[in-house]
Amino acid sequence: MDERYSRQVLFKPFGHAGQQKLSLATVTIVGCGALGSAIAETLTRAGIGTIHLVDRDYVERSNLQRQQLFTEEDAHQMLPKVAAAEQRLKAIRSDLQLFTYLEHLDAPGMEKLAAVSDLILDATDNFETRLLINDASVKFDVPWIYGACVGSSGVVFPFIPGESSCFRCLLPVLPAINETCDTVGIISPAVQVAAALQSTEALKWLSGNQKAMRTKIYHFNLWDNSQLDIGVSRIQDPNCQTCGENAVYPSLNETNVSAYAVLCGRDAVQILPDPNRPITLDDAEKAGIRLHAGVKRTPYFVELEVFGHRMVLFGNGRLLIHSVHNVAEGRKLYHQVFG
Repeated sequence: MDERYSRQVLFKPFGHAGQQKLSLATVTIVGCGALGSAIAETLTRAGIGTIHLVDRDYVERSNLQRQQLFTEEDAHQMLPKVAAAEQRLKAIRSDLQLFTYLEHLDAPGMEKLAAVSDLILDATDNFETRLLINDASVKFDVPWIYGACVGSSGVVFPFIPGESSCFRCLLPVLPAINETCDTVGIISPAVQVAAALQSTEALKWLSGNQKAMRTKIYHFNLWDNSQLDIGVSRIQDPNCQTCGENAVYPSLNETNVSAYAVLCGRDAVQILPDPNRPITLDDAEKAGIRLHAGVKRTPYFVELEVFGHRMVLFGNGRLLIHSVHNVAEGRKLYHQVFG
């Protein structure tokens, strides 16, 4: 066994057998922002064998206060978070099997990842993606660790198919974290605590210590020194569309997914690629030149400064339009630039 894990192996619940299980484990981390980058580093250092890391965004200067894998140079280059994370994580541990995905996670992508994972970790910032994770978790019998934080508060809970209630069942009782860090702010210690709690639950499960896992929703507020355990063992909807007797996994089978979406707290609209009219990086660069816009091209995207807005087109055709507040405005700008 690699000496780098010697202190971890000395921890009784682990031992050599537990460490071996970690080395054979595959996890998916959905999101590589504050929670995701911290979890990814912890699990990399702990010796997890394979990590799948999904994120759709790039590093911005406002991320640096709490997203620990990233640097000023990453923000200056607008490096995709998964690309920057890959550089750091492989530098930390060269034998890590790391697969990164710079994309908006949809149902087919979620199903593919769930099918090859022993555990899924939630590091997202929206309930739609969590419902997607939840459906895939139950369908493929893969546990997932829910985590959220904002301000000085956080919430963590492990969802175990067949043992715990599912996320859809618990939505009415989950502690409300309706704000986002883009609207009310966040302090870094809240991120570190939530990520540490999620990582600990992951290590329990993956090392064979499932009986030590939390059975109650844990909510904390570091600023007012409060914490709360919420028992949920009896909360289960027999008619739940995800874990009920007639489960249909609605988030995995949703067909009316809008190509346009306002990103909460970001003053930005995301436009998913149209398979019937794909737009390439070359197309974006040519459009920028034609409109006398500021154009910046990287291996990952083309950025345009046009009509007073910043547009970022990724290689797969996904587009972000900044400084817009609604879908109608985003759609209008899209057609002005790309026809």
